[in-house]
Amino acid sequence: MEPEFTSLSLFQRWWLAIRPKTLPAAIAPVVLGWSIAINTGSFNLAAALTALLIALLVQIGTNLVNDVVDFSRGADTAARTGPARVTQTGMLSPRQVWGGVIVTFGLAALAGSYLVLIAGWPALLIGLAALLAGAAYTAGPFPLAYHGLGDLFVFLFFGFAAVGGTVYVTAESIPPVTWVSAAAAGALTVNILVVNNIRDIETDRAAGRCNIPVVFGRQAAEWEYGLMLAIAYAAPFILICLGLASPWVVLSVLALPQGVGIWQKLRRGLAGRELNPMLGKAAQHLLFYCLLLAAGILLSP
Repeated sequence: MEPEFTSLSLFQRWWLAIRPKTLPAAIAPVVLGWSIAINTGSFNLAAALTALLIALLVQIGTNLVNDVVDFSRGADTAARTGPARVTQTGMLSPRQVWGGVIVTFGLAALAGSYLVLIAGWPALLIGLAALLAGAAYTAGPFPLAYHGLGDLFVFLFFGFAAVGGTVYVTAESIPPVTWVSAAAAGALTVNILVVNNIRDIETDRAAGRCNIPVVFGRQAAEWEYGLMLAIAYAAPFILICLGLASPWVVLSVLALPQGVGIWQKLRRGLAGRELNPMLGKAAQHLLFYCLLLAAGILLSP
């Protein structure tokens, strides 16, 4: 173990392993789904809280898989510029981390059984897909992050699956407002990944990862960030134009300066460890946006 980490308690090591700064990506789409479900007039509180618990467990389990697999594939080395990873630094052994994966995914499956009981087979399919995708993001014979599918995975699962799944299990219906809102949440979650990929471009290239900055260059990733911003901030106006929500959803635009500020810093050439704070800010931006959009939806008749 690297000397700087020997003084950390076991709890502190596991706290680093679960990557708490990434957890807004699990919380934000679920809260957005809650607001849509409440507006249908049919809201199951127990199901809503269970959906949030499952989202957090799947996110943590995915982070743990990413930690141990990236180390084994050589993506996380001493040259890493991101926050310390517990397997690479020796804070936890691969066996311990895999044990954490089994526990978190197992608890998610156990909690999901309740949603299957109340919502039926669609909840089962969504849950199985989420668990499989969480593991397959970096592990298995066809790891998504190593084959250029990381962005698509994040967009689909943190957008449509998370928001749509939450609405379905809590309201047992999926109104049209769900899909536009889900696209916005998915787009801003992709931007968290964009910041991460720009920071890790050199180590990802060395490890054989395939993503937009590795294949097309940093500038392409910067424009990807801008495109995702455009999708997210077009969403409230699309909802209004389609008659799916009232002008209250424009509240979400209050989060725009934060998103643009991150984009400007990316375009100024921040790199390596300089981008670590931006990663947390991108997650905060997602949560702030979703809370504001949720408030606008709740205020809509």
